[in-house]
Amino acid sequence: MKTITDFGRTEIIRLRGVQKTFRTPDGEPLKIIDGVDLSLYEGEILVMLGRSGSGKSTLLRIMAGLIEASAGEVSYRERPVTGPVPGMAMVFQSFALFPWLTVLENVELGLEARGAPRDERQRRALAAIDLIGLDGFESAYPRELSGGMRQRVGFARALVIDPDVLLMDEAFSALDVLTAENLRTDLLDLWEERSTSLRGLLLVSHNIEEAVLMADRIVIFASNPGRVAAEIPVRLAQPRNREAPEFRALVDQIYAIMTRRQEMPPTRRADGFAWRVPSAAINRLAGLLEAIAQRQETDEEEDVSLPELADDMQLSIDDIFPLVEALEILDLARAEERWISLTPIGQRFVDGDTQERKQIFARQLLKHVPLAAHIRHVLDERPNHRAPLDRFLSELEDHLSESEAERVLDAVINWGRYAEIFAYDDDSETLSLENPGAEHAA
Repeated sequence: MKTITDFGRTEIIRLRGVQKTFRTPDGEPLKIIDGVDLSLYEGEILVMLGRSGSGKSTLLRIMAGLIEASAGEVSYRERPVTGPVPGMAMVFQSFALFPWLTVLENVELGLEARGAPRDERQRRALAAIDLIGLDGFESAYPRELSGGMRQRVGFARALVIDPDVLLMDEAFSALDVLTAENLRTDLLDLWEERSTSLRGLLLVSHNIEEAVLMADRIVIFASNPGRVAAEIPVRLAQPRNREAPEFRALVDQIYAIMTRRQEMPPTRRADGFAWRVPSAAINRLAGLLEAIAQRQETDEEEDVSLPELADDMQLSIDDIFPLVEALEILDLARAEERWISLTPIGQRFVDGDTQERKQIFARQLLKHVPLAAHIRHVLDERPNHRAPLDRFLSELEDHLSESEAERVLDAVINWGRYAEIFAYDDDSETLSLENPGAEHAA
């Protein structure tokens, strides 16, 4: 019997209370996903939207039966998922083609693994290749294909097994803008024409406009651990116009949800210097500050629209949110919902020359990032003003996983080197006070 919801829709995939916990190298539990309730219904395109680290890809693999949930229930058409699900196929961000096989042979692989006879494999593979627009390239090798064509092979390989559900993990993110747009349009055409066996599409993305372009429903994930923050139905007719007021309004709404204080990943921790500061390059921070200032001057408004700014600068969620978080930590900008503005200190940074910018950044870094101040204090106290990298890494690993401790320390070292509050020698993996600006010693 099919499960019919209160809304009259048939459930294909059902998740209730799903959790996933991994073990860090030191044996500590690390919760990646916490208490996720989610359903995919027949006839819909569902997009899971969120930043990297929100557990979306892990959740996709749990649905497909490739990894097990630590807790909760996962079912496919009312049957518990206990292993790989025959009715699902997946397309990954990487093309994952075998370079020694032709297009036809790559597409046949799934059928071969299922024991399909040679004639049937070839017939179905040729049909899938034709369907996805690669006819004429059956004998080509992956090296002969563009990125978009290689991803089309990935789609053909998924569709050839006649799946009920197609799972897509950032399937368009490795492609250039035009190629991704063409492939998205072709996939939507196949979906609208009902020319495949597909009854549901589920896409993981961190691109807000991509989500609004494709989805019937968008589920927004928060991070650390991954959990559902909001669910938004999309009632715009296909094909959708990016410039339409209702399209832009929905993009703005999603930005507002994803930039609310309570929905953003916790950046600071209560345990002193072990904050999960974002990774943000100095040149990109400076570029964003300059872009904000330019828009403020052009629009003659203090508050600048984050969606419009991201669009102008061609920044994805994963690009712009860490930059915004870093600017807020350093008190160079303030973000509220979908708006951002410079602080007085941020404006002085924009107006300053190279040395003035370094001095401002150094003061803000020592004032607002305890790890930077801690490193500087240790170096000041040591007679030779030197300390090994491992000394600080081991301290961070008391609070963070090994990989996260390395990332946080790397981010702070890059900021500190720009600000000239300390130096770092990568060969010896040593921090020192060699040539730091004297004005930052206080």
